[in-house]
Amino acid sequence: MALTAHTAQSSSTQATAPGFGVLVFSKTAGYRHDSIAAGVAAVTALGEQQRFRVDATEAAAAFTDESLGRYRAVIFLNTTGDVLDANQQTAFERFIRRGGGFVGVHSASDTEYDWPWYGGLVGTYFKSHPRIQPATLRVVDATHPSTVRLPVEWKRIDEWYNFREDPAPHGRALLVIDETTYSGGTMKTHHPMAWCQEYDGGRAWYTALGHTIETYSEPLFLEHLLGAIRWAAGIEAD
Repeated sequence: MALTAHTAQSSSTQATAPGFGVLVFSKTAGYRHDSIAAGVAAVTALGEQQRFRVDATEAAAAFTDESLGRYRAVIFLNTTGDVLDANQQTAFERFIRRGGGFVGVHSASDTEYDWPWYGGLVGTYFKSHPRIQPATLRVVDATHPSTVRLPVEWKRIDEWYNFREDPAPHGRALLVIDETTYSGGTMKTHHPMAWCQEYDGGRAWYTALGHTIETYSEPLFLEHLLGAIRWAAGIEAD
């Protein structure tokens, strides 16, 4: 069944939905993407369709042991800059160490540069990007729930990140981008765009896709994101 996104409902309308819960966190302290609202709506719609609870917030005060204990995974959706204080960071570290899941979308890698634990969780940090343009992605691991339904070659338009370093030594590459299909890539023959890892007792997954509003109505991207959410929450094995 094709996945679609629609206008987000308040979390209270989903309070009685069965299944696990996820928190969408989209606080920004730097650049703010105009696609955040579309991203929240898309995840909310996925939750309604797939029967898991979605709460969305930009309040860092949600990062306490009690609050995070309600969720199986936390999604950093186009966060930027320094968004959590020291106590909130510690609570999130404990959440992961208890087996919680992390899903990072696009500028989640442009977040918390002074928190080394978070850099390890994501796998690397954002460095630069060229203009928005078409490019070809290639699935290098088709067994993961976030890539199993994707075409081997996936042509689409987005803002293609370059990273400070290749996350491959620490994580498992899922998607790479072919730098010969667009201009402005700086990582040469191995340029990951999505990856995952077991990290400090929990699960961490990241995709560099997700800059544009249109991304969040793409059925293939929604399949990509849904597989990631279920994997990070420990619901869908790989």
